[in-house]
Amino acid sequence: MLLSGTLPVDVNPAMAQVTSVQQFADVQPTDWAYEALAYLANSEAEGGLDCLEGYPDSTFKGSRAMTRYEFAAGLASCLDAVVGRLDSLDPEVLARIEALQREFASELATLRGRVDALEAAVSELEANQFSTTTVLRGNAWLNLTQAFPDGNILTERNPFAPNPFAPPIRGADGTPSRVFRGQPQATFSYYVNLNLITSFTGRDSLVTQLAVGNGNSPANELVSSGFLNSWGVPFTDQGAGTPNNVVVRELFYSFPIADSIQVDIGPRLNYYRYFDGNRFTFFQTGASTFNSSGSTLLGAVDRGSGVVFRWNIIQPLQLTVGYLAENSEFLNPAFGFNTSSNPGDGLFNSSNIITAQLAISPVRSFNLRLLYARSSLKPYNGYIGGAVGEPLPYGYIDDGFGGFLNDSGADTLVANFDWQIADWIGLFARYSWGRVDVNPVAREEGRQVRVQSFQVGLGFPDLFKRGALGVVSFLIPHDYLAGEEFLLSGGGDGGTQTELEVSYRYPVSDNISLVPAFYAIWNANNFEDNPTVYVGNLRFQFTF
Repeated sequence: MLLSGTLPVDVNPAMAQVTSVQQFADVQPTDWAYEALAYLANSEAEGGLDCLEGYPDSTFKGSRAMTRYEFAAGLASCLDAVVGRLDSLDPEVLARIEALQREFASELATLRGRVDALEAAVSELEANQFSTTTVLRGNAWLNLTQAFPDGNILTERNPFAPNPFAPPIRGADGTPSRVFRGQPQATFSYYVNLNLITSFTGRDSLVTQLAVGNGNSPANELVSSGFLNSWGVPFTDQGAGTPNNVVVRELFYSFPIADSIQVDIGPRLNYYRYFDGNRFTFFQTGASTFNSSGSTLLGAVDRGSGVVFRWNIIQPLQLTVGYLAENSEFLNPAFGFNTSSNPGDGLFNSSNIITAQLAISPVRSFNLRLLYARSSLKPYNGYIGGAVGEPLPYGYIDDGFGGFLNDSGADTLVANFDWQIADWIGLFARYSWGRVDVNPVAREEGRQVRVQSFQVGLGFPDLFKRGALGVVSFLIPHDYLAGEEFLLSGGGDGGTQTELEVSYRYPVSDNISLVPAFYAIWNANNFEDNPTVYVGNLRFQFTF
């Protein structure tokens, strides 16, 4: 931009002063600043200040940045034009201006005070800001939870170490060991995520998520081995590893390589940030348990080292492809986990997962996701399963006789959709199918465990209040189709576990929500005669 008297060295100083904005070839009446330019460029006869000048090629180049010298010279030129006209003002006009100044003196004084206060506040923020490049955002969840079984619950556990981690022992007839579990006690726990989001260019972001918690939900006392944090457990009722220890849950760098392609790369990416989402099962606002917030057969690597590509092909198609090697914050390296950062396993010889997801969104109210995942699974103490065993839903498998397994491959297919039918109601569903290769150390290979799961539910947006969400979810978390003889835990006596969840997120304010939830679990641990288990949860959710 050039104002009269402000010419850069490459502009012809002999250029004539413009007397009308219409002399600029690149300025159109539809431009947002047209009226302002006209006032500065037009002659006095046309009601302008006549203090604007352009380039020799009759252009204004309004998108070009100007130097401080140009600004100072141009401002002086226009001020001269204004001052030069003051002497010719009608005395009646001057009197009217003075009267207006007196009439609005108090308002002007108030405005000056507010501007001064605003300047002081800005100075305070600048002096004490966290960072010029980093934004801090966070969530805190408080969970009050209790499980109410109708009687003792039969589980598949090790009787000598009856915790949810130790695999059961096979008896002489090949049946996994079983342990009855009784009434657990109520718990009150917390879980906190702090997100540090740093941008260097305005289009990129370095994301560091810190997590700390102490949750161990009552239903964990009733599950079979390997099923910790699965049925009946609110997603935010967890401990992020060692209780009360701060951990790095996510660390990755996100940047575009084209207008339609985004790349996320890092040593600790969150699998569920990218795959198998659903507007009615997102744990912060919708269905709230580990089992209902995503596919029970997907995600052998919850957090891992690797890269994810997101390609917006064309509306309504988005393709997401990623490779992650296991590096979950809640798994202890001392027990053989965090394999991607262990030179004995490394980035490509660890438990890992390759995933491709095609999302189809023909209209804003409907989303369909089709997903395929190929996993490489490392045995844990000789067995496949647990937290890195999907598409096994957290249970353990052996060779069918108590023997150990080699590394296994697995495939998972998932289809899920959400459809907001009307403003007040929506429908969602998810189907998953998976198979795990069984590769015994001492026996012939070539067998498989095959399993499927189903979920269907209703969502009720803005229920009783704008921003609220009610969700009803029905789920069969694991229905085994073949290979039950290899199951150390999860098979039960052939029954089919089913789950019902009812949750309601009530926003008290923009930053505080209350989320009561109720769960009912029938045929727990796939034992047909197990009593029904009821779970109640009240979550206090803070966003900042």
